[in-house]
Amino acid sequence: MDQLAALLDGPRARGAFLLRSLLTPPWSLRIEDEAPLTLAAMVRGDAWVVPDAGEPVRLAPGDVAILRGPDPYTVADHPATGPQVVIHPGQRCATLEGEPLHQAMDLGVRTWGNDPGGGTVLITGTYQFEGEVSRRLLDALPPLLVRSGDPVIPLLGAEIVKDEPGQEAVLDRLLDLLLISALRSWFATGEAPARYRALGDPVVGRAMRMLQNNPAHRWTVGALAAEVGVSRAALARRFTELVGEPPMAYLTEWRLALAADLLRTPDATVGSVARKVGYGSPFALSAAFKRVHGVSPQRYRAGAAS
Repeated sequence: MDQLAALLDGPRARGAFLLRSLLTPPWSLRIEDEAPLTLAAMVRGDAWVVPDAGEPVRLAPGDVAILRGPDPYTVADHPATGPQVVIHPGQRCATLEGEPLHQAMDLGVRTWGNDPGGGTVLITGTYQFEGEVSRRLLDALPPLLVRSGDPVIPLLGAEIVKDEPGQEAVLDRLLDLLLISALRSWFATGEAPARYRALGDPVVGRAMRMLQNNPAHRWTVGALAAEVGVSRAALARRFTELVGEPPMAYLTEWRLALAADLLRTPDATVGSVARKVGYGSPFALSAAFKRVHGVSPQRYRAGAAS
C-alpha cells in the first residue's frame, strides 16, 4: 500500500457525531469542541467558515469543508454575524453565557437548529478522537480545506434523518467515504504536500513505494539506489529535494507512523508490531517511538483504545 492509499484508507469513524442543522439567518456557531477533524457539508443555502487566523471562506451548496482541529473557529451566515451558540467538547451546545441549548433547539432525529423550515441545511460530521484518523493524515492537511460538488453529500443527507437498525454504522461509513472522496479530489489537483506529489516521480516515487511496501527490509541508501537503477548520491539528492528529507529519515518516519496505526489493531503486541515495521526488538521500537511520539507504545495503545 503506498502512502496516498494508506492515508485514504485511514479514517475509521466509531460512533461519530453527525448532525443536520436547519438554520435561518442571522445565525453564528462558535466551535470550540477541540475535535481533531470535522467535516461540514453544505446541502442547501450557504455559510461562511471564519477561522480565528485567516480569511473567511464561503461554502456553497455541494461544498464540503474539512477542518483540522483542535483550534476553534466560527461557522455563520455571514462573517460579520457574532457568535450566538458555542459548541464545547463532547458536542455540548450552550449560549455565550453557558446556558444549555440542545433541548431547546432539538428538531428531530439528528437534527438541530433555530428554524424547522430553515433555508440553510448544513451537515456536520466530527471525528472526536485522534485514534479514528491517523496522525499522518492530520499532518498532511491544511487547517481548512474546501472541495466542491462531492457526490456523497446527497446520500449522507438522505441517511442522516433515518432511525433504523444499524444506522450508526451506516453513518460512520458514509462520513469516512465523504472524507476520502474529498481528499482524493484534493490530491488530484496537485495541491497536496510535496511528499505526496513525489510519488509521481519515476525514480523517487518508485523508491518511496519500495520503502512503504516493505518497511521491515534492512534498507540502506545504496541498496535502494541499486533497486531503482541510479547512483547512491543521485538518489539521496533527488529524494531529499522532492520529499524534503533523506531516504532513511523518511523510512524511519514511515515505520513509526505504521507502528502507531498497527498499535490500534486488536491483539497487536509491541513485539509483533516491531517485526512488521523493521525493528529488531520491542525495546528498539519503544525507544524510537517514545522519541517521536513522546509516549511509549504501550501508553499510546492504551490512549487510542480509551
